[in-house]
Amino acid sequence: MKAVILAAGAGSRLRPLTNRRPKPMLPVGNKPLLESVVEAVSTAGVTEIVLVVGYHRERIQNYFGDGNHWNVDITYAVQEKQLGTGDALLQAEPYIGSDCIVLNGDRYVEPRVVEDLIDERRQTGESCLAVTRVEMPNRFGVVELDGQTVTDIIEKPNPGITSSEQINAGVYAFGPEIFAAIRQTESRGERALTTTLRTQSAIHPLRAVPYTGLWGDISYPWDLLWLNNYVIDQQRSTHESEPPQSARVAPSAVVHDGVEIDEDVAVQPGAAVFRGTSLGENATVGANAVVEDAVVFPDATIEPGAVVRNCVVGANATIGANTTIEGGSTDITLGDEVHRDVTFGGVVGDNAHLKGSVTITPGTIVGEGVTADSGSILSGRIADNAFVQRG
Repeated sequence: MKAVILAAGAGSRLRPLTNRRPKPMLPVGNKPLLESVVEAVSTAGVTEIVLVVGYHRERIQNYFGDGNHWNVDITYAVQEKQLGTGDALLQAEPYIGSDCIVLNGDRYVEPRVVEDLIDERRQTGESCLAVTRVEMPNRFGVVELDGQTVTDIIEKPNPGITSSEQINAGVYAFGPEIFAAIRQTESRGERALTTTLRTQSAIHPLRAVPYTGLWGDISYPWDLLWLNNYVIDQQRSTHESEPPQSARVAPSAVVHDGVEIDEDVAVQPGAAVFRGTSLGENATVGANAVVEDAVVFPDATIEPGAVVRNCVVGANATIGANTTIEGGSTDITLGDEVHRDVTFGGVVGDNAHLKGSVTITPGTIVGEGVTADSGSILSGRIADNAFVQRG
């Protein structure tokens, strides 16, 4: 059985982090989220993968190549325009001749869910969908059930619309009839796979397969912090890992055991790096700086005395000396959505340069290439390549 991984989307709600990379290539525990999906498929015994790529597809193709490093054979299908998950799956049709496992490339899952879906498909011959429970099901596609049979999938329902606590985990098992069913689904521009699952009798009954393992989705920037923290905890609970030999951690620095450090990282004297933090390749934490609950991308620099909490720091960004990203709880507006009481210090985009003693208020999103003058105060959303002056 082959696996199809859908990884063509852009992730517009995650900008500026997705300006230069597709959403599935955002780092979780210092490796792309998509790599975790590939590893789950490989561990489950599936050796042939069709990766559907589109937005900044070169980032994915250059990283994964032919898949040999993960003991799989990867073929690429291209979705030229992002016209929905159903349309993305259609791009894989020329490479699929029989049953297949389908996964969203931007959701963290464990190998067990792939194994369970394969078993269910082989035993029943029916289309299958993995379901799981989350704290806020109305953020996702809520699945209504009659026993193990899916009766409806309601995308992001308003409170009170459904009492179900099960959501669509984004992992499926289909026969080749899924492709005809997608083409027969009425669409207005985009083809959503869930619309096909709701409306096309050719793939019914649709069976729900419960999944209770680690599951994570990155819809908003603060989700990256939560998932990164969770994955690091899981990694620490299963095995102890030491920083790579190329990392340079000063004897007087304090690094919590819930921290993930990549190659060539430098943590200078007196610095403190606390749990939930991942430091990407060649990142630097300056003397006496404090970093807590942060995802620091490769080549980023946190200069001496800076405080960075609940924050995502983009690639090659500079957080100037004595700059403060204080973190904490805040209300955040993204587009037409208001999110209450979110623990989130902010995002600093790729190649941004914050000079000394800058203050970033909770929930601030600093675009890529932004320059902030010494002593300036940043809040809200700062456009890409803006220059912010003090006062």
